[in-house]
Amino acid sequence: MEDESRYDHITQGEIINMAKKSKQMRAALEKIDSTKAYSVEEAVALAQETNFAKFDATVEVSYNLNIDVKKADQQIRGAMVLPNGTGKTQRVLVFARGAKAEEAKAAGADFVGGEELIPKIQNENWFEFDVVVATPDMMGVVGRLGRVLGPKGLMPNPKAGTVTMDVTKAIQEIKAGKIEYRLDKANIIHVPVGKASFTEEQLTENFNALMDAIIKVKPAAVKGAYLKTVTLTSTMGPGVKVNPTKLTSANA
Repeated sequence: MEDESRYDHITQGEIINMAKKSKQMRAALEKIDSTKAYSVEEAVALAQETNFAKFDATVEVSYNLNIDVKKADQQIRGAMVLPNGTGKTQRVLVFARGAKAEEAKAAGADFVGGEELIPKIQNENWFEFDVVVATPDMMGVVGRLGRVLGPKGLMPNPKAGTVTMDVTKAIQEIKAGKIEYRLDKANIIHVPVGKASFTEEQLTENFNALMDAIIKVKPAAVKGAYLKTVTLTSTMGPGVKVNPTKLTSANA
């Protein structure tokens, strides 16, 4: 028999709230045919329609790729600026010295510093930033934070344009809606393409721009279908499958 005491800490209000969410999720799921893969336009409309969050939810796309991530020539990582941005204001931390530090401040960086930030991040668990940019000469300093920044996906990387001498360009692109995409260990890429408050046209345009970028970085060694599944979802909503055969000639 189940021990009901483990639910004692849950208040009546929380129980009602969970029941409401469960009911909302069931209602959302009823609007989606789980056996069908939709066109981009249909998927975007459904992702917005089935979003029941009380906040402006993030709309995200997940690509499950036919790739062997263990092979060096099949690693995928890059960055791009979405046509309509992400709908989120990114907080930028820049590691730089001297003139480059002043340039970063002038360009709109939220935080600028050097070695003095290491104990603040390591010991005080300070993470009031979303993206880290560093000049090449500061990577020796930033490298000491690898174990902390790496797992959070915050480590600067030349491929993402976050290790650069052109800190002004890096900051401007991030503030304009630059996103990074990277294949994880399960051969999946998760990327935000906007907010539920965006118009269908804005989300579709962002999705298509990202799709073009993902297609362009298809490794030459991939045989057969490149895209296994593509799913669009909002923060608390159900996933909506997108028909990969309708997303350009990706599977050719």
